[in-house]
Amino acid sequence: MKQILMAKGARTIVEVCAGTKPGEKAVIVTEPCMLSMAEAMAAAVIAAGAEPVITVLTPRSADGQEPPEPVAAAMKASNVFFNVVRTSITHTRATRDAAAAGSRGMMMTQFSEEMLMGGGINADFRAIAPQCEAVAKALEGSETIHLTTPHGTDLTFSARGRRGNALTCLIEPGMFTTVPTIEANVSPLEGTAEGTIVADASIPYIGIGLLKAPITFKVEKGMIVSITGGSQADILKRNWESKNDPLVYNVAEMGIGLNPECRFIGYMLEDEGVYGSVHIGTGTNITLGGVTKAACHYDLIMTGATIVADGRYVLKDGKVAL
Repeated sequence: MKQILMAKGARTIVEVCAGTKPGEKAVIVTEPCMLSMAEAMAAAVIAAGAEPVITVLTPRSADGQEPPEPVAAAMKASNVFFNVVRTSITHTRATRDAAAAGSRGMMMTQFSEEMLMGGGINADFRAIAPQCEAVAKALEGSETIHLTTPHGTDLTFSARGRRGNALTCLIEPGMFTTVPTIEANVSPLEGTAEGTIVADASIPYIGIGLLKAPITFKVEKGMIVSITGGSQADILKRNWESKNDPLVYNVAEMGIGLNPECRFIGYMLEDEGVYGSVHIGTGTNITLGGVTKAACHYDLIMTGATIVADGRYVLKDGKVAL
């Protein structure tokens, strides 16, 4: 029954978001635990008149770890690729190189069967795209961006020279995007972030998910220097320490969720898309316009945010202010 219910969401991703055309070669990268969704995607690819190739990889040991070379080569040779995986390969050279070669990529990290049946996947992606692009443009190249929330976040950074990224869930050749999160983001210039981050909603990685209590991060010269909170903060702290990579503390991204159908459920691509939410990405930023490749990329999600870019309100109390 679930395969039937997943069909509509899979078709939306394949035909509307990825624009899959008859005769194209579609590579579906997946893991054993995600096969039901990979099969739903393959069925939608066939229905669109394209040819699916499912490649099942051994789960990566950490988010951001490169897939095997044969998988990376298949992605690069495709017309369109769908990463239906539990452990993220979004922030990898394989994804970046496949897009650079002209393929189109859909990131479906930590997808659940329920996410293919409802929630953010029901959004009118084409109607929301112009707002997403306008927000990304407002962030692009800003000399000073100031982020605050009523929960205690007070962070400033520069995005000088950095592009604004509009992840509309609609892609053209040479692009990749997540789904169903609709977001606009920018990568802070390394070393410029200063202040405090308070995640009050979700950290949808390494089993943390929805937050039981806020977690506070102190930032100096672009790096997180301290973490305080409850047991979930301790999980994150131990995980970062285990990476033995100081770059995991890099303030890598600021993203704004713009999908009115998304809701907080503890899954990354649903939580990050919640309209008006803001996430601070940490670690790797090479796919966002930065230059840092770290051992992982995690997002710290908050609500009720206000963002001012070069004196102009972009977001005010969790609502787009442009």
